[in-house]
Amino acid sequence: MTPGQYDAWYDTPRGRWIADTEYGLVHSLLALQPGDTVLDVGCGTGWFTRRAADDGAHVVGLDRDAEALAFAETLGAGCVSYVHGDATALPFADAAFDAVLSVTALCFVEPWPQALAEIVRVSRRRFVLGLLNRHGLLWLEKGRHGGSGAYRGAHWHTRAEIGKVLRQLPVCRVRYRYGVFLPTGSKVSRSLERCLPSGLPLGSFLAVAGDPVR
Repeated sequence: MTPGQYDAWYDTPRGRWIADTEYGLVHSLLALQPGDTVLDVGCGTGWFTRRAADDGAHVVGLDRDAEALAFAETLGAGCVSYVHGDATALPFADAAFDAVLSVTALCFVEPWPQALAEIVRVSRRRFVLGLLNRHGLLWLEKGRHGGSGAYRGAHWHTRAEIGKVLRQLPVCRVRYRYGVFLPTGSKVSRSLERCLPSGLPLGSFLAVAGDPVR
């Protein structure tokens, strides 16, 4: 799959609904303020990077995939820049960004606990992770037996394993939210999404927020 084909998925009805739902959770937890500096770790083709910039942030997208970054740069969003780099060794100083986000990227990073420690290190006020939830319905469809399609090789996280790693890091006020309870994108899915509480731990998308201790 080319970066253009991957990014085009966000323009499909199902892709747009899933991405909007995921970003809605991430955005509510980030609590961005106009002019905030934000790092998007594992930005890929920059869909979430551009959304954060649309909300008034100055955003740097980082990824190790040079082809995806080149595609992202062709889209020319304002207040966005891109950096080629490794999530496990971020090329930034401590507390370099007001906020850091990473959406379904740590699922493909080995070792992901090291990348999480780096995210905490460069965050000044808050970080938010978007993860694939091992206890969601999407895992049954796409995650078993090594995964399939775009999910091949992905690690599906649980709240317990994330919590265990965060307890070893200088982090406080950890919050968990869930979304994409029925990942089909049908009218039933969308109606159900509006009714179910984001604290119900059965969504296929797990959002985790925390505040670094400085």
